[in-house]
Amino acid sequence: MTTPADIVPDSEHRGLIGLVPAPLRPFALLARFDRPIGWWLLFWPGAWAIALSGRAVERWDMILWFLLGSIAMRGAGCVYNDIVDRDLDRMVARTRSRPLASGAVSLKAAWAWLLALCLVGLVVLVQLRPVAAGVAVASLALVAAYPFMKRITWWPQAWLGLVFSWAALVGWAQAEDAPIAPGLLLYAGSILWVIGYDTIYALQDVDDDALIGVRSSARRLGSRVRGGVALFYALAAALWGAAIWQVRPDPLALAALLPAAAHLGWQVATLDPKDGAGALARFRSNRFAGLLVFAACFVVGTTA
Repeated sequence: MTTPADIVPDSEHRGLIGLVPAPLRPFALLARFDRPIGWWLLFWPGAWAIALSGRAVERWDMILWFLLGSIAMRGAGCVYNDIVDRDLDRMVARTRSRPLASGAVSLKAAWAWLLALCLVGLVVLVQLRPVAAGVAVASLALVAAYPFMKRITWWPQAWLGLVFSWAALVGWAQAEDAPIAPGLLLYAGSILWVIGYDTIYALQDVDDDALIGVRSSARRLGSRVRGGVALFYALAAALWGAAIWQVRPDPLALAALLPAAAHLGWQVATLDPKDGAGALARFRSNRFAGLLVFAACFVVGTTA
């Protein structure tokens, strides 16, 4: 069981957030600007696609646009999620301090902030090729449905995988004349990676989720959670390897993935399902895992 002292609140007034003027701070917290791990995880699949397509150096500016879009749209997604989940959030120890759940931000102000973040996303959207922009817009239906998945399926993490991996499809569509198979394999591998790391994240809430009837892969897997995460990570690495093989069919190219695979293995080997703080640390370490996969894609894409 998680004790109050072990709980890491979902909204924290630390670091740069503490420098934000007090009237604006709840809006920064609502968009999770205090927790950059979310936009790193949203950003990496798009960066992988650009790198594996061999255009990371040529289109370094597009990588920066993807980063800005990830920050804005992850923030918008968090605001939307909190609007939908505000009543549930009040019943969970980790989330009851969120600005909407606590009353620090009104519902009307939250909708206005959501619109402002989406306008930033629109600025990024117009930088894309029309086909890539169309792929990006197609993700909105998945994003809109995500907050409801925890009420109707044991695997909301799988739906999150579809959403948080979408940038891989957008990044691949941005590359001209690129064969479709590597992009699809990269996307599929990212989905399994997301399921794995978000299952780790969900370990923090298994007790509260059981009390209020919220479903998750962590609850579904139960005592088999480490084996489940290991399987998702292994399949993710296999699919990433298949994507790389499509671009450069060379065993040495596959070796570029070994550091990322080793890091994911470390997460599984050291995971204690009953240690919420440890689970959070391993979840957050996926920002480094994403960097290692990017390095592999960069090396393969620039030498293919």
